[in-house]
Amino acid sequence: MNDLSKERARWLEVGEDGEAQRIDNFLLRELKGVPKSHVYRVLRSGEVRVNSGRVKPDYRLQLGDRVRIPPVRVADRRPLVPRPLELPVAFEDASILVIDKPSGVAVHGGSGVSFGVIESLRAARPQAKFLELAHRLDRDTSGLLILCKKRTALVELHRMLREGDVRKIYLAVVKGALAKRTLELRESLHKYVTASGERRVSVNAEGKPAVTRIRKLRNSADFSLLEVELLTGRTHQIRVHLAHAGHPIVGDDKYGDFALNRVLKQRLLLHAARLSFKHPLSGETVKLESPLPAEIKLFLGKALP
Repeated sequence: MNDLSKERARWLEVGEDGEAQRIDNFLLRELKGVPKSHVYRVLRSGEVRVNSGRVKPDYRLQLGDRVRIPPVRVADRRPLVPRPLELPVAFEDASILVIDKPSGVAVHGGSGVSFGVIESLRAARPQAKFLELAHRLDRDTSGLLILCKKRTALVELHRMLREGDVRKIYLAVVKGALAKRTLELRESLHKYVTASGERRVSVNAEGKPAVTRIRKLRNSADFSLLEVELLTGRTHQIRVHLAHAGHPIVGDDKYGDFALNRVLKQRLLLHAARLSFKHPLSGETVKLESPLPAEIKLFLGKALP
């Protein structure tokens, strides 16, 4: 990245480390300490320019683009510093990193969370020139999470995820006995924001297509253990599809059975258990598995003996 700064605004030329990155994410990294709402405000107002023209937040930068960054004020306070966090590593090479995320840890800061996996891993690996999330897991979902150490790997993995070339298998404990051994849920999903600012998803014919495949592993009269495969990657897809089907995930505080949750006092019983994909750079097959966390095993031992 070459600094072409002028007196008031900064001009940056996009190098390989910024190629194919969304302009909003690029700005959030360049303007550390500036509130996210202000970053989007200057972007939408046209104060940020790419090659002297206005762009939308989802514009993807190209090699050689010239980005104008206006002067912005940073709050005069001591910035919070992410705490380095070492997480179990399921796979790592020069271009990708797969960790086994515990429940209760957000993948990134925001929505009342100062820091998440990505900020803490960057703090733990200060020598890393590039480290980005390839996809996301909900805060209370545990299991396998892919990060990229090279932009070329990230761009290819994003393509693979869009085209369904990454197989993602989850395990979920749900309320009730699933009647069928297998099930495919195809309800379209619509994302919206509540009056309090929380992100939510609902089944809506006008929403985006979503496909979830279900296989029942075992059940009792009250609970079922399901193997769940995502064929699309919509926000909260598994949680909303299962709740709409009448089998909410145990411990789901957004779409679940709230009365049952108060009695059981369980975390969200959803675990990203298996991943299978072609390595984005070498093409070799990568197959990974994460064992069920102890608290889910303990619940199963009592609810599905």
